Amino acid sequence: MERSMSELIASIFAGIGALSWQSLVMIGIAALLFYLAIVHQYEPLLLLPIGAGALLANLPLSPLAGEDGLLTILYNAGVGNELFPLLIFIGIGALTDFSPLLSNPRMVLTGAAGQFGIFGTLLLALALGFSREESASIGIIGAIDGPTSIYVSSLLAPHLLGPITVAAYSYMSLVPVIMPPIIRTLTTPAERQIRMAYVTRPVSRRTRILFPIVTTVIVGILVPFAIPLIGMLMLGNLMRESGVVQRLTNTSAQELANIVTLFLGLAIGSTMEGTRFLQPATLAILALGMLAFALDTAAGLLFGKFLNLLSRGRFNPMIGAAGISAFPMAARVVQKLANEEDFENFLLMHAMGANAAGQIASVVAGGVLLALMGAGR
Repeated sequence: MERSMSELIASIFAGIGALSWQSLVMIGIAALLFYLAIVHQYEPLLLLPIGAGALLANLPLSPLAGEDGLLTILYNAGVGNELFPLLIFIGIGALTDFSPLLSNPRMVLTGAAGQFGIFGTLLLALALGFSREESASIGIIGAIDGPTSIYVSSLLAPHLLGPITVAAYSYMSLVPVIMPPIIRTLTTPAERQIRMAYVTRPVSRRTRILFPIVTTVIVGILVPFAIPLIGMLMLGNLMRESGVVQRLTNTSAQELANIVTLFLGLAIGSTMEGTRFLQPATLAILALGMLAFALDTAAGLLFGKFLNLLSRGRFNPMIGAAGISAFPMAARVVQKLANEEDFENFLLMHAMGANAAGQIASVVAGGVLLALMGAGR
């Protein structure tokens, strides 16, 4: 009995002795993620599991983060081999309606313009001394697309996966906070009040079924490195639009997506170990990620102004800001700002078209980055 008691006391003191200041800081960061997820409901489905993973990984002598621990197994099983982000893309595709884009195909251009921040931030990161692979992984935060950021960074710079993922999902959740000041700065009240009549062009079932197939073939031929991303996204959408596998569609969009999101969050959180996460590079990544987001929004707005010029004042430039990949939050922000200027101005469907285009463009951009960096060679 004395021996067991002494062993218990020794283990307690061993845990206290192994507690470092980095671990304490990361436990505080985990608490902050819990606060943002629970109180403010910022991306709670992922920030809460990430916070839990960070907490469990930073507790001293935690067996969960050991070589055979649960967190390590989850990371190796779903992040180290890119499985989890690809499965999530199936769920995203099953939830996404591309009809607004198919009704107004010119919105593809706004989606392309909304990815400028990725490449602009990549160049800046290179200038600051990051490696090519690290710079590409930081730049992809500008996709404002968590699964794409995870997929690209896990291939190019897995040691930066923690801060990149936290930045990507944090900024996704802050779309309603970050976008409006940029939009108000770069547009005039008169531009924000421009009304755009939405002419409903019926999209046939055949077109909606062919779209994911044709998109996969075209993107797969032009950007082979994007095949895993675009393939899974369009598989989910094909299941949705076919109407013949409703059970698979529902499972992909709900049960599968929820389970994978939980596992992904825990695995990502486990990479936020104090001694690796608390580095000057982490702050630089967070700042560059914010810059990428701002550049995306600004580039989309400026392209919207160009389209406004071509249309002789009939195109609302705010639509360009919806060309980022934060679907559908970016479109809702544009509609909200339009209503603030003119309560009867309805831009949501136009913005949804641009937003859906941004979803596809961000996936293509991720494939382009992987090709440029020679991933898999």
